[in-house]
Amino acid sequence: MQRCSPSVEIQSAGGVTRPTSKRYYLWFFVGLAVPLTLFALPALAATEIVPGAPPIEPLYAFGIPVDFILFGLTLAGVALFHHHTLRVALAGLAAITAYKLAFTGFKFGLGFTGLALHLQHEWVILANLFLLLMGFALLSRHFEKSRVPDEMPAFLPDDWKGAFVLLVVVFVLSSFLDNIAAALIGGTMARHVFKGKVHIGYLAAIVAASNAGGSGSVVGDTTTTMMWIDGVSPLVVLEAYVAAAVALVIFGIPAARQQHRYSPIVKNPPRKLHIEWTYVAIVMSILVIAIVANVIANLRFPALLDAIPVIGIAVWVVILATTPLRRPDWEIMPETLKGTIFLLALVTAASMMPVEKLPVASWQTAFGLGILSSVFDNIPLTALALKQGGYDWGFLAYAVGFGGSMIWFGSSAGVALSNLYPEAKSVGLWLRHGWPVAVAYVIGFFIMLAILGWHPDAGHKKRVEAPASAIVAV
Repeated sequence: MQRCSPSVEIQSAGGVTRPTSKRYYLWFFVGLAVPLTLFALPALAATEIVPGAPPIEPLYAFGIPVDFILFGLTLAGVALFHHHTLRVALAGLAAITAYKLAFTGFKFGLGFTGLALHLQHEWVILANLFLLLMGFALLSRHFEKSRVPDEMPAFLPDDWKGAFVLLVVVFVLSSFLDNIAAALIGGTMARHVFKGKVHIGYLAAIVAASNAGGSGSVVGDTTTTMMWIDGVSPLVVLEAYVAAAVALVIFGIPAARQQHRYSPIVKNPPRKLHIEWTYVAIVMSILVIAIVANVIANLRFPALLDAIPVIGIAVWVVILATTPLRRPDWEIMPETLKGTIFLLALVTAASMMPVEKLPVASWQTAFGLGILSSVFDNIPLTALALKQGGYDWGFLAYAVGFGGSMIWFGSSAGVALSNLYPEAKSVGLWLRHGWPVAVAYVIGFFIMLAILGWHPDAGHKKRVEAPASAIVAV
């Protein structure tokens, strides 16, 4: 996840770097949100708010619901202020909540009663995400400590094909690890086999490989995990690999050749493996138990999935049960908690949007969301799509999962890898040398469309949501 620091530096027009206050981003919201609030005051004066009453229609500014404008400002703030993403997300959530409390209410009613009912309705999804994101961070560290990543370079070919195989390794790792972990492992291996000289175009390819590899797996990316929690079949998400595999070839070969010209692969001779198989067994147990728990709950106890976070609890049962065998790396929890709260804030804000006002779900919309994910965080975009429904989830998984690779800050994997390689924090250089990623996104999407066709899933939820009257007020 992105780190939060007390200040951020901005390059001025004259080339002088000047520090900004950590409160600078607040003025960004104040300067844009206040006029919107004033614009809506006449509507507030004409509206009588009754706690518990059904929500009213959203207010509009410039023909756009104010909810979406505030949400867009939040995403823009995340994109602009990379060192303050947690604070921006929380400020955006607070602004959206205050607006809905004052003006439109929530899905299940107005005022604080409506807010309480809304959170009660969403808490299982949010709890599952919290437990899975925290648990998968520990899973990733278990895999790193297994020493499997350290031994992988010994099996790489010696020419440009070695650089391409390394991207394939990152792709595969991301299918069962978090894409951030896969990108960091790939970046670490690249630094080792290329003696620290890694081309920025190859860095873009590592990020793209990690995002592409996670796009077709419900345990490989937060967006696909959200789909899984929401009732989308893992087999539907698996279809994303049709496009992802094509994209890997299209951007991977040029990037590998580019890296070979820049700095050929230099690897250590093969040596005896010393893999920690206990760590490997723990990783496999966590993944298997999570999948089995979800399948059994869906087939035998579907109502349970609406009552408790089954998948997240299953993951943590295995983590805690295997602690006597290998101690989890608890030291990463504080930083992981920051990133998790950041994502949950965006997901919660997205859940408050009037999705019935969005453009109709189509392949064109899914393609556009992939482009948007290169600038805006894909987590809230996925949350909006799930709330709206009607998408072909394989297409959406590929679009929002892989689309963020086109710019370094378009995905958490890109932000994480740029911390290892600060030279990657240049949009111009990323686009100049990593352009095959954008080409691969477009070609992969349309090849998938030609092969599979668009098959929207209007009723992806297997369980019927409880009506507002059945929810007990807090």
